[in-house]
Amino acid sequence: MVAGGSFSRSSREPKYKMEFHPEEAPFHPDEDQEFVVMPDTNGRSYVCYLPKIEKAKSGKPINQVNISSMIVETEKRLKLKTPDELLEVFKGKCLVRQEGWWTYELCHEQKLRQFHVEDEKTIPSLQVVQEFVLGVYDEEATAAFNQNLKDVSTLKDPRSKDASQRYHAHQYTNGTLCDLTNQPRETEVRFVCSEPRAMISSITELSTCKYALTVQSPMLCKHPLFQEERPVWHTINCNALPKTYKESKVEKESTDEDKQIFMVTEVESPTNEQS
Repeated sequence: MVAGGSFSRSSREPKYKMEFHPEEAPFHPDEDQEFVVMPDTNGRSYVCYLPKIEKAKSGKPINQVNISSMIVETEKRLKLKTPDELLEVFKGKCLVRQEGWWTYELCHEQKLRQFHVEDEKTIPSLQVVQEFVLGVYDEEATAAFNQNLKDVSTLKDPRSKDASQRYHAHQYTNGTLCDLTNQPRETEVRFVCSEPRAMISSITELSTCKYALTVQSPMLCKHPLFQEERPVWHTINCNALPKTYKESKVEKESTDEDKQIFMVTEVESPTNEQS
């Protein structure tokens, strides 16, 4: 039987669960494993063995060691696909999202456009009546942006402390000229790890004619940098004690061959004759 529950204050700390074992199939602890005796809500007593948590040289539990350094070490031993290699499945494809009046179309590593269509009464098709290019894929700007990120530790990057907030960015520049700034429109396309399907999840205007478009990308979840840091669960194993067991029983300890010490945890009041 497993009792669920969390004994930690944050998602980064270890979590604990309890497993209760019957007398006929007990848990077998290590010789030096610490334990406590505790009753359940029905008064049945269990001896519960505390899990051993290995420590790193720094003194922190192993699951709290810098994740970024682990990824770097892993990449040295095992060649992982880069985010762009994982995103190659988008090549030759376009994603479309409609928000009210506007429709947004992102063609991977080509261009991002914003347009409005209306029904053409004389022709049985939709007609684009207004269009703006929000950026054309800029390979050089994208490479420079991602190169700068490599110089920053993942855990020090404010936007990526939480894996769900990390993203891989492509830069789209040289779009339609903006009337308000007299500069070309540009967009940062942010690919995030998200299930179950690929889609444009949002588009926001960061400043005048500068945009951020977010794309949910399940394939990006294969890269460890974008995976959620799941907490490590430790198990407290509890063996059922015989029903006849009483914590108030007399415990006997021998100090030498001639002396014996009795530890009595429950004493009945003596009668006058016994006194």
